[in-house]
Amino acid sequence: MIIEPASLDHVSSWSRLRTALWPSAEPAEHQRDIERIFLHGTQAAIAFMAIVEGEVVGFAEASVRRDYVNGCESSPVAFLEGIYVAPAVRRQGVAKALCNTVEDWGRQLGCPEFASDTSLDNHASQQLHLSLGFEETQRVVFFRKRLNG
Repeated sequence: MIIEPASLDHVSSWSRLRTALWPSAEPAEHQRDIERIFLHGTQAAIAFMAIVEGEVVGFAEASVRRDYVNGCESSPVAFLEGIYVAPAVRRQGVAKALCNTVEDWGRQLGCPEFASDTSLDNHASQQLHLSLGFEETQRVVFFRKRLNG
């Protein structure tokens, strides 16, 4: 397995995997997000691809967050924005290798903490995070109320 920073050669596979992770997003939204990561370079956002036998089988997207990150005590924080591994290669260390690479990237940028989030009902993601060494810090339900002017 090879883990490498995303390049233009990966865009098609990356977009396909993003669609598998976030199926409700429109293709144009995936394209905008991919372009944003390339525009910000490796100092604010990055994506890493996992490649097995020449095929992109997973990705991790990360950013550096300088605002408050729930459960963290410092700033800046490396933040795992998304991670996905193709079902055929799960439980083979791909997610761990991707997260280790993101951790190294965060350390190089001076981040003392690595954070992530997932929805309350995504138990598979919660288990993945725990198996990767994350510790749960908070459970949150957000609210809003529309104000008519």
